[in-house]
Amino acid sequence: METSQSNDPRTPPDTSAADDAGCDLVTVPARQGLEAVDILRRGTGEAVGPVLHDDGGDTLGFVVPAGTAAGWDVPGSTCTGTDGRGLRLDPGPPVEGSDWLLPPGEADLATDPAVLRRALGEAARMIRAADSCR
Repeated sequence: METSQSNDPRTPPDTSAADDAGCDLVTVPARQGLEAVDILRRGTGEAVGPVLHDDGGDTLGFVVPAGTAAGWDVPGSTCTGTDGRGLRLDPGPPVEGSDWLLPPGEADLATDPAVLRRALGEAARMIRAADSCR
């Protein structure tokens, strides 16, 4: 999915395509989510879409394409279908009690679910390895 963006910094990114199509949200514990963001941002060509964090800092939410929730089965995470309701893809605070870690316009439109699945698996392995060294 692509969206057009203006070169004028005063013009917000066009997120109407995402708003029309809706999106789903994969929620994970913050530690695993932050590791996954690092993995995705270091990847070659594997871009990360907008990422939410809650104000308590306990979870991160990855915006994924609509329909992802129907087949999501990654242990330790949940995927909620928003059907375009309750999640605005604009730079302002999306929902009460959360804010953007990677806001729309600074990230791809959505994270590819297969790429996210691999990154979350790698993050979980890294966390287990780090915890076993203590």
